[in-house]
Amino acid sequence: MSAFNNWKLILLLCLTLGLAPYFPEPHIVGKIRWIVGGANGMKLLDWFDTALHGFPFVLLIRLIAIKLLKKNGS
Repeated sequence: MSAFNNWKLILLLCLTLGLAPYFPEPHIVGKIRWIVGGANGMKLLDWFDTALHGFPFVLLIRLIAIKLLKKNGS
């Protein structure tokens, strides 16, 4: 089984890399708020950081979509 299709690994990545650091709020939440607010002052490192923390969630959404498509296609 590919690591990109491993539910347990992807959930672990979402809970660790995706949300860390946890306090005062998950890092990805702050980055998303910054982007929604217009991304004023964001530098290349901030965009890379957003992609790094967001990638596990992209994988999770991908797995959910595959699961739903297989269910509807069968």
